[in-house]
Amino acid sequence: MDKYNNRETIKHSTFWSTFFNKTKEGKTVLSYRAKRWALVIAVHLLFFLSFHVDIQALEGTLNGSRFLGFHLIDVFTTMQLFLATHEIPVNMIIGTATIVIVYMLIGGRTYCAWVCPYGLLSEIGEKWHNTLVSKKIIKERKFDHRVRHVFWAIFLVLAFFSGFLVFETFNVVGILSRMVAYGWSLALLWVVAVFAIEVFYSRRAWCTYICPIGTTYGYIGKVSALRIEWNDNCDHCMVCHDVCFENQVLEITKAKYDKQREEKGITREYITGADCTLCGRCVDVCHADALNFDFRLKSLV
Repeated sequence: MDKYNNRETIKHSTFWSTFFNKTKEGKTVLSYRAKRWALVIAVHLLFFLSFHVDIQALEGTLNGSRFLGFHLIDVFTTMQLFLATHEIPVNMIIGTATIVIVYMLIGGRTYCAWVCPYGLLSEIGEKWHNTLVSKKIIKERKFDHRVRHVFWAIFLVLAFFSGFLVFETFNVVGILSRMVAYGWSLALLWVVAVFAIEVFYSRRAWCTYICPIGTTYGYIGKVSALRIEWNDNCDHCMVCHDVCFENQVLEITKAKYDKQREEKGITREYITGADCTLCGRCVDVCHADALNFDFRLKSLV
């Protein structure tokens, strides 16, 4: 993408062009999208090799794993298990605490953009969906993103009353993670069905409205150290809104807030919305360099 000479909206950019950026000097570099895809693929390649070649680097799946011997347990999985069985093994406490600390530093929903295998499929589905919408073959359907909190509570209640991790029976993230590590199963058909819904019915439906894993990491992300920072170079072109996975978090980029900021002398603000995945797509397309990653604790380092 050449953000300094073009407006790199979803409609005006080809899918593969989003993996590269041109700097002001004209040099071609990898975009944040390319870096994210490389990391997701690398993580799951380690899962695959650890099981099939026994290199013992990253063993297990995203629900529960060991990285070089250190336990890592998904927070929502632990919550479900505790409600279902009313107990938590010590290794799960350690593994969950480790994950919480990590995501308090690097941003809660970075899990969705930088680790989750379904995220890559969802990005492909998003492009296909937008193409179909632009050609008027299907309609754009949006719902209140806050419904995700309702699903989050429902899945926990189901675990409590059933004594079973109900969500894991149709968790597309878990299904894909287990498929990479141990091989495919018929559960893959459910992943295909969810993907089809996102392509033909509602953009990124699973990630935006349903997945309680992302919701849980979003709660952690509210206090995380790594954030996207906005500065007053912004000319309110709104391209960042067009490409954002969860564009409600970019409200502060709208011009209507300028007067309030001028009165308070604010020239920089953090994007603090819990739904921000820190995917970097807004940074990739901002021609004014008004959005950048920033570590809020850097003054203490």
